[in-house]
Amino acid sequence: MHPDTSPTPHLDRRGVLLGLAGSAVVAGTAGLSVPARSAASPLLVRRDRPALPLGVQSGDVRAGSAVLWAKADRPSRLVAEISRDPSFRKVRRVRGPVVTPASDLTGTIQLHDLPAGTDLHYRIRVVDLHDHKATSEAVVGRLRTAPTGRDDIRFLWSGDIAGQGWGVNPEYGGFRIADAMRARNADFFLCSGDTVYADGPVQETVALPDGSTWRNLVIPEKTKVAETLDEFRGQYRYNLMADNWRAFLAETSQVGQWDDHEVTNNWYPGEILADARYSEKRVDVLAARARQAYHEYVPVAPISPDPEGRVYRVLRYGPHLDLFVLDMRTHKDPNTANNESGAAARDGGVLGDRQTEWLLRELDRSRATWKVIAADLPIGLIVPDGAAAQEGIAQGDGGAPLGREADIARVLTGLSRMGIRNHVWLTADVHHTAAHHYSPDRAAYQEFDPFWEFVSGPLNAGAFGPNRLDGTFGAVADFVAAPPVANTSPALGHQYFGEVEIDSRTAQLTVTLRDVAGAAIYTRTLDPAVR
Repeated sequence: MHPDTSPTPHLDRRGVLLGLAGSAVVAGTAGLSVPARSAASPLLVRRDRPALPLGVQSGDVRAGSAVLWAKADRPSRLVAEISRDPSFRKVRRVRGPVVTPASDLTGTIQLHDLPAGTDLHYRIRVVDLHDHKATSEAVVGRLRTAPTGRDDIRFLWSGDIAGQGWGVNPEYGGFRIADAMRARNADFFLCSGDTVYADGPVQETVALPDGSTWRNLVIPEKTKVAETLDEFRGQYRYNLMADNWRAFLAETSQVGQWDDHEVTNNWYPGEILADARYSEKRVDVLAARARQAYHEYVPVAPISPDPEGRVYRVLRYGPHLDLFVLDMRTHKDPNTANNESGAAARDGGVLGDRQTEWLLRELDRSRATWKVIAADLPIGLIVPDGAAAQEGIAQGDGGAPLGREADIARVLTGLSRMGIRNHVWLTADVHHTAAHHYSPDRAAYQEFDPFWEFVSGPLNAGAFGPNRLDGTFGAVADFVAAPPVANTSPALGHQYFGEVEIDSRTAQLTVTLRDVAGAAIYTRTLDPAVR
């Protein structure tokens, strides 16, 4: 979405762990021990050996399972080793898939039967298909499985990566904000969409207001808007060329959402583009290619119940946290004035009946203290798309729910009627950071209980904002941090990420909004209510 223009490292809480039992040894992987290298720097290997040039990642890590990801430089087989011990003295070996050009040489390894609430170290290597003695150097990562007991929880969230012309800058190690995020030693990172900017070409240099120069790394796929499958794949390859971002993802598992810029700005199904930069005008064609690239490069577990391929899902993190990940883009209706009512607004246009029913059902089933709802779009911020259309959920009149607001009203009312109190909404998308409080006491629509929404971003895109708030759900801004002018670069420091911590003893949830250097600029602690 193009917005409206109007540290200290965390200590390892779980201590030094004993080696994981060497069970589940798979045939064909014994004897492949090679020196490991960090994902923080590119690999230097002999030409006759395969390589993993873009590091390793993990995603959708739960109490007993996780997804590992890697990309090879040639057709080969992925092999993983997992251990509690960073020296890998005792390992569990898992034979992964053969990767081929059909998936751009990317692949995932599904891990199961992992110990809960544990720091695990993993390393991935690839084995040549024709010479099993030809193996890559191993690239090392780390993940922390979700607890089943009452452990403290810390996770980060943000979105909007490499947009508005601000790309990978080697002078900052890649992405300026990545070092501060890495220092937080979080349990996981929630990427709230705009994982890449497929519609955002970059150029080698950009003149900054102070007379200095911003320098972008440039590859062919980032010199034009993405249209072909390989051009969409190139957007993800590009982000992983940021050394410190690659290191962060190797050490911090991610939970991925997608939004608009994974395809093109403010897109919706069925749209025909009027953008002269595109030779392929059909957004549905572009979205299909973009979706394939997303799933090739982002480690998402196959746990969504949706038969149409949307990526909404719930991830459970012990007795204190259930994370509900929404998909507000795949179902989104056209960008009209967003003022439909009655039957025309019945399916809402942002969640849809199936996802709404799933969300309410899973929220009712949840016994976690906190229900964190990860949304692609803010609820109350007004985000126009041109002169007359609306891109966001809010549509600006401050009255009864219309258009996409109908989906949100249905969810909020359902939460109230089911007596679910401790729900917090997290989002990104609008390129500034803020804390919003919603209350029926101030609202045109009053069939809901008060709640908080926290906004973060951008990570490494132009900063904008703030947007105006709509009064339908009684939103007020408790805090806003935004740049003085539109599209400020990361060099000026108006990029942000958010942090959520849940105290295992008090069950309090604390949200901290942090700047590009990791400094806390806002903190709010919420006490749990009894359901």
